[in-house]
This record gives sequence, C-alpha cells and structure tokens, in this order.
Amino acid sequence: MPTIALVDDDRNILTSLRMALESEGYATQTYNDGSSALDGLTGNPPDLAILDIKMPRMDGMELLRRLRQKTEMPVIFLTSKDEEIDELFGLKMGADDYIRKPFSQRLLVERVKAVLRRAQPREASAVPENSAKVLERGKLKLDSERHTCEWDGKQVTLTVTEFLILQALAQRPGVVKSRDALMDAAYDDQVYVDDRTIDSHIKRLRKKFKHADDKFDVIETLYGVGYRFKEC
Repeated sequence: MPTIALVDDDRNILTSLRMALESEGYATQTYNDGSSALDGLTGNPPDLAILDIKMPRMDGMELLRRLRQKTEMPVIFLTSKDEEIDELFGLKMGADDYIRKPFSQRLLVERVKAVLRRAQPREASAVPENSAKVLERGKLKLDSERHTCEWDGKQVTLTVTEFLILQALAQRPGVVKSRDALMDAAYDDQVYVDDRTIDSHIKRLRKKFKHADDKFDVIETLYGVGYRFKEC
C-alpha cells in the first residue's frame, strides 16, 4: 500500500489521521513541524504528503516551496476556514488539493484515494483505443504511462493535476475546454473545486513552460468560456 506522510504541529490531529489512514491499510510517516518534515520527505519520499499550513519553525507554504524544488509528489493541504487566500496561493505553488478544517476522517481518506488514483499511470485497458500512450502536439510530448512531459526536448516537471489538465487540452487542439470540463478531467467526482482552482493551475503550467521556452503561448484563454490548446 502507498505511504502517506502527515505533517501537523497538533499531535491529536496527527494521531487521528494516522489511525484513520492505517485502518485503510496505508503506511504513514508523521512529523510535528515543517523543518523536520523537509529532511524526512526528501530522504524517504512518501507517495503523498498531507501538510498543515500553519506550523512553527517552517509553515506548510514554505515546506511546499522547498519540496517543489526537488520533487513533484502529490500534496494535500489542511487549511482553516479563514485561509482562502492561503488555499489559492498553495494551489499556485503546486498543491494538488486542499481540505478545510474541521473535516471528517472519511472525507480525508476519500480525498487521499482520489489524489493517489490521479497519480497512478493509467492501465492500458483504461486508455481509449484511439488514444496513444504518448501524446505529441508540436513541441509537446506527454507520456501518460511514465508521467513525463517534454517541450522541445526539454523536461518539464508537472504535478499530477497539472499533467491531467494539460493532457485534456492537448488531446483536442483548437477545441475550447470549459473550466468544468477541465475539473472533470483532473479531479475525482467527490472532490469539489471552484473556477479559481483551475485558473491557478493554468497559471502555474504557463510559468513552468516559459522556463523552458519564453515564447511558449499554446495555452490560450477565452475569457468567459475556458481554455484551449492552440492548433499547431
């Protein structure tokens, strides 16, 4: 079973989350602060990390920023109801999902399952017959089995959610995808996200590709409608 890392300065929350996940068969790693978690997560990477935002020594935002310099492991944020700005900033930085406190253990387990499903390479039987495992559109090359992305031969590292959004756009160049359609492609039915979440992921996608090519402009915005991948 996958290993889930839990990072929270509240020992009661750590204990309850650990028990809930281990009862589902997951292995767990627990950390009380971001500083100790950084060493543990980079030295012994889990399959997914759940990070509280507000922690002493190093908060969840800074921890995510440092992790993203080394890894694209799936990350779920735990936030309070009054931390909407933090949620949006976290998504821009590359978090895959967030859960607001207080939450039920059942909800957390289902969110974990959903993010892990998105992180797994799709089985051959789940791929439509007319869909190639490697998708190429001009300078773009997406390998869904290996979860790799290249632009003009340069590696571009994407989170699970970013990969699925880009894949949904690139599959049909020139066709406009609404935010709802992109949410359906990238998120499980049981996960609620709003329009700003997709906008944050698109902004981060563009930023990553502009690092590889400052002339990158193939993801177009149609205001009030959605996004499309420019026809080559």
